Amino acid sequence: MDVVIRAARAEEYEPLGEITARAYLTDGLLDFGDTDPYLEHLRDVRGRAGHTRVLVAVDGGSGELLGGVAFVTPGSRYANVARPGEGEFRMLAVAPAARRRGAADRLVRACLDLAREQGLDSMVLSSHQRMTAAHRLYERLGFVRAPERDWSPVRDLDPLWVFTRDLGQETA
Repeated sequence: MDVVIRAARAEEYEPLGEITARAYLTDGLLDFGDTDPYLEHLRDVRGRAGHTRVLVAVDGGSGELLGGVAFVTPGSRYANVARPGEGEFRMLAVAPAARRRGAADRLVRACLDLAREQGLDSMVLSSHQRMTAAHRLYERLGFVRAPERDWSPVRDLDPLWVFTRDLGQETA
């Protein structure tokens, strides 16, 4: 299957929000399940599209929406951990039925390319500790853990792990 990465279209915002919310719920990443207040943010693709570059992965043959990601630059209201000179990506999600087809890999690589195009030095991301499959992808693409930058968005919850990648490295 050919996976195509491109900018999200307005008519894809709602379906992508649902894919993102469902992926987080399916993977058990929301501490309060289907009542978690973070679901509102996951579903609000339209809101983040005004402040980030939202990319989607689609099936090159059918055009089926497979997943998406938000590419963030430092200073954006969506930047959680990006420092000057760093790009960040957030809310990477692929529909559970579309996994293992390379969509997440292609979305991350597209973010790396955007960061390089913008002259950024590195890429950073936050990840839930339970996202072990994502961690394997990040490590394969040259990201390394930066435990000194771990942080918690909500008091009394486990911290999110931070991964960084120097953009001078070639991707595998």
